[in-house]
Amino acid sequence: MLEVLDGAPGASRRIGLVVHPVRDIAGPLLAVREWATTHGVDLVQLRVAGAHQQVAEPGEISDCDLIVSIGGDGTTLAAVRAASKVDRPVLGVACGSLGALTAVSAEGVSDALGRLHRRDWVPRPLPALIVARPGDAADLFAINDIAVVRAGGGQLRLAASVDGVLFGRVAGDGCIVSTPMGSSAYTIAAGGPLLAPGAVAFVLTPLPAHGGSCPPLVMGVESTLQLEAVGGHGGARLEVDGQVVDTEVGSMTIRFRPGVATLVSFDGQEPLLAGLRRRAIITDSPRIVADDANS
Repeated sequence: MLEVLDGAPGASRRIGLVVHPVRDIAGPLLAVREWATTHGVDLVQLRVAGAHQQVAEPGEISDCDLIVSIGGDGTTLAAVRAASKVDRPVLGVACGSLGALTAVSAEGVSDALGRLHRRDWVPRPLPALIVARPGDAADLFAINDIAVVRAGGGQLRLAASVDGVLFGRVAGDGCIVSTPMGSSAYTIAAGGPLLAPGAVAFVLTPLPAHGGSCPPLVMGVESTLQLEAVGGHGGARLEVDGQVVDTEVGSMTIRFRPGVATLVSFDGQEPLLAGLRRRAIITDSPRIVADDANS
């Protein structure tokens, strides 16, 4: 559990903040400041890509014991990626509607920090996808998804193999490879399957293709996915967790790795499936809705 909030002798007692680049975060930020002041906890701001709001003195993530992200799922995802490098847990605070990664609303910040202080929280381990490419390129990792997509005119040619066995070859917009968490984002938007919370698997979802048949494929965590991609005359790009990391796609090998990062969660927190229904990402058949209205 976290020493930063339990007052253990010698604990560094420091919280690192990651905040939305433009959204109004005054309310939850004030709540965090007041709680930290009352409990003798230092606040610093972590350097992450796209951070434009300066709300605290800069600090190093390795000196922090807890990371608090204030914004939405994108902000929390950036915090999780940073925190995973030094094995720090992340508390996601939503400024707006709760998402898949945020644990509490802006109004619940003080209570959440109090529960952390009482050790009344549940670590939520997150897996990742590890991407290896030929040559000297460093391995990449994705908490949500990896997308290989065309960048302009011309179809992207893609061949996908699993454990050395060819699965399919498509010419079209590309593909998405996602973790269970990521399956509720780009994957489901593209018509791929939703992996239930706790599923130990990852999924390949082809994007629209020019003919042929290549359905989404759910793979076990021991599997290795090989992708060979060639962009059309408009080029292609490789995206990791929604960020473009390369405009050269080529060959890559993707593997599943469990427990790469940790989110803070609480007993009684809204289940992922309930959240997807609340946000109307999953909706009922109109006939069912009409039956309910007439009952």
